[in-house]
Amino acid sequence: MRKPYVLLLPLLLPLLLSLPFAAPARAADNGSWSVYPVSTAVAARPYFYVTADPGQTIEDKVVVANRTGEPLTFRLYAADAYNTARDGGFAVRSVGERMRGVGAWAKPAKDRITVPARGKVTVPVTIRVPEDAEPGDHPGAIVALDERVEEGGGGVALGVQRAVGARVYLQVGGPTLPALAVEDVRISHHQPLVPGLGDSTATISYTLHNTGNVTLDPKVELKARGLFGRTLLSRDLTKVPSELLPGQRVRLTEHWQGAPQLDWADVKLTASAKDTKESASTSFVAVPWLVTAVVATGLAAGAWLLIRRHRARKGAVRPRPEGTRGADILRLRRGARPATADPRTTTRASGGA
Repeated sequence: MRKPYVLLLPLLLPLLLSLPFAAPARAADNGSWSVYPVSTAVAARPYFYVTADPGQTIEDKVVVANRTGEPLTFRLYAADAYNTARDGGFAVRSVGERMRGVGAWAKPAKDRITVPARGKVTVPVTIRVPEDAEPGDHPGAIVALDERVEEGGGGVALGVQRAVGARVYLQVGGPTLPALAVEDVRISHHQPLVPGLGDSTATISYTLHNTGNVTLDPKVELKARGLFGRTLLSRDLTKVPSELLPGQRVRLTEHWQGAPQLDWADVKLTASAKDTKESASTSFVAVPWLVTAVVATGLAAGAWLLIRRHRARKGAVRPRPEGTRGADILRLRRGARPATADPRTTTRASGGA
């Protein structure tokens, strides 16, 4: 029977692969082993930087260094890169996922290696760019995966596999098109029931989409203006991915402390990168709910009173039919009493003896 924690590996592995990529200035390293390209005659390289034309083959080498005191065995493979949905970080696909770029084109000479304690192993890597490869950036990584499952502590049925990957920045020759889009801007507004008794906040969410074929380092500016053009907010956002890969979408949020409590706010997001700039905007009405409820209740009560008064007046004045009124006037002029419609009035005829 399979242990429960093994079932969680497909979900945990992509996340763990992204962790070693946090520091772009050095080789990928998790403290136990590191993965990096072989040094050239000029300098050491933290990552693979490759430029190739469609149909071209590139030969290179990757180094896996063991920093522990015991031998380690790794699964070695190439993988495509993507941006995580959580924060837009750089991550790579896990074993068994479908590869379309570097993960399909690059192949290490060995798919499993054992690295001695405190030692290193160098493995040749071949990158074959297909003839129909699309121009632009194709990021990925050469990954060294420790296939052993580490069980979680504290009695939790949780297991993980650790992996480290050296990034591959492959650019295929041809026309490049930097393009960026801001999509699906939404605002969630929260404010106190009574104005002035608490803070008003808003959460602005939006999607940043790289619609071009090159990696972008986007900058996003947030501006909000009130009903009469007053500036409510103006800031450059910092929670933005430094590398937005081609074709990738990242859902981001920005917290606004001190949002208006009574205003009409227009919010505009402007994203720019590599001579491309796009904007998207939305609006929201800030109205205290308690004040709104009181005003709505007052309006409803006023309308109900007006309707009731109108009905009362209409019921008090009920004019008689025109025909009956004319007949009564004619009888009065002749000195006769108005006719009655009382069915109890009868006429008795007298007869002679």
